[in-house]
Amino acid sequence: MATTTPIMEVIDETEATGHGRPPVSVIYDWITTVDHKKIGLMYIFYALFFLVVGGFEAILMRIQLAVPNNHFLSPQVFNQLFTMHGTTMVFFVGMPILFGFGNYLIPLMIGARDMAFPRLNAFSFWISAFAGLLLYYSYIGASGLYAAGSAPDVGWFAYAPLTAKVFSPGHSTDYWTLGIFLSGVGSIGTALNIVTTILCMRCEGMKLNRMPLLPWIYLVMGGLVFVAVSPLTAAQIMLTLDRYLGSHFFDTQAGGSAVLWMHFFWIFGHPEVYVLVLPAFAFMNEIIPVFSRKAIFGYPAMVAASVGIGFISLGVWAHHMFTVGLGPAGNTFFVFSTMVISVPTGIKIFNWLATIWGGKIILAPPMMFSVGFLFQFLIAGLTGIMLSAAPFDWQLGNSYFVVAHFHYVLVGAILFAIFAAFYYWYPKVTGRMMNVKLAHWHFWLFIVGFHLTFDFMHIPGLLGMPRRIYTYEADRGWEILNLIVSSGAIFQAAGTLVFVYNLVSSYFKGENAGHDPWDAWTLEWSIPSPPPSYNFAIEPVVSSRRPLWDIKHPEDQDSEYE
Repeated sequence: MATTTPIMEVIDETEATGHGRPPVSVIYDWITTVDHKKIGLMYIFYALFFLVVGGFEAILMRIQLAVPNNHFLSPQVFNQLFTMHGTTMVFFVGMPILFGFGNYLIPLMIGARDMAFPRLNAFSFWISAFAGLLLYYSYIGASGLYAAGSAPDVGWFAYAPLTAKVFSPGHSTDYWTLGIFLSGVGSIGTALNIVTTILCMRCEGMKLNRMPLLPWIYLVMGGLVFVAVSPLTAAQIMLTLDRYLGSHFFDTQAGGSAVLWMHFFWIFGHPEVYVLVLPAFAFMNEIIPVFSRKAIFGYPAMVAASVGIGFISLGVWAHHMFTVGLGPAGNTFFVFSTMVISVPTGIKIFNWLATIWGGKIILAPPMMFSVGFLFQFLIAGLTGIMLSAAPFDWQLGNSYFVVAHFHYVLVGAILFAIFAAFYYWYPKVTGRMMNVKLAHWHFWLFIVGFHLTFDFMHIPGLLGMPRRIYTYEADRGWEILNLIVSSGAIFQAAGTLVFVYNLVSSYFKGENAGHDPWDAWTLEWSIPSPPPSYNFAIEPVVSSRRPLWDIKHPEDQDSEYE
């Protein structure tokens, strides 16, 4: 079925498949599909919806903090908003959108016709989608329609003992627990599918050392999901047992440990950063070479750096806990591991710069966002190294400096890479080009807003502004800075609206893209746009890392890419 079919059009499957089935509606077809491309798109649409929701929650919080002594929001509503914003952006925007790109692209890039387990793929999406809807069902109780409770207000980290029945007596924490638990089930299912597909479904000739870097990095990401999400899922079960069956895992009054929850959460929480940022690296590995007209510099080093990041990221979690009192030995280990992880990360940055150096740079929208990613990820890494020093972290660990740092990673790096990926692969998905003028408006509005918000957010953090306050007095020296930060959020919202408009309008009015508008060299660009349901009529055979380039330019083959 072509993706350009209107929503309520009826498909004649007799013609499409020859199986003599009765006609079915498009909605039914999408709900019951096991096609990896449709599931990938549903992940992306779902994540874009929650991106708008989470962004709206952020705007409300920034309005509250724009001026001192503001009563736009109550403390209770503010706590609910920053809990839901953080949870939404990590679990229902970041992971689904990156899973969506992986679902769509990996089979196309390795020459497969689908994921290894199509039915598990569909199950993983629908259980993840239900998780987000279940979490937001908690809001209905706040309006008094049903006795569902109110929105969770314990922070996206849900530290004990705030989650105990005595401090959170309603059902809000239960909705958070169940939502995250179900999201974890879906994430583990998708990761299993990704890893199995990459290891077992590659086309003939595609050895691991010929595989594009995007599947390589998704392979590492899938392994991290297994290791990182499982402890969080176990912690949700333990928390539920504490709240309803009288266990005391996190109850310090009965011999449990609140710090145990921190360990469980951050054993997930910091590898999760790399679960999100590794696919962003994967996008850069595909986009930067194409728009530099050069093969990626140091392919083996990039693979080794990705695997190194995956391993080291499992041993850095407690740098989130320097203020807990781990003791000199614990602090020293996590200071060291946090600084060491900057080495493979630095290798990637230098390899991207070496790829750009001397290339014939084409500053199309995907490359513009990629350049923004490089600069902002470098800044995020430098502030991360600052916070890896325990004495520095003791001073700023619960300040807005940390908020600025991790938003530099999540927005300045990951979201910019996602935008680049949209502009790069949109022609493949729809067969149409996105509007370049609107893309420039999107880029400049968003980058100006980003730097107004998160550059200036570091300063009140250095001046002592705590990260979890809903208002402040007018004599702290933070007033002008917070007004600038909040104004930047408006620019980012405007840029996002331009992007969404571009997505929709280009689908109907965009120029025809053809199958390979960027003159790229990976297999997904060798088939029509949008791809047929079976992907490849004949299973491809490859003999190098740039199979499509070899077909288009046989005189330019080089043993370096074999």
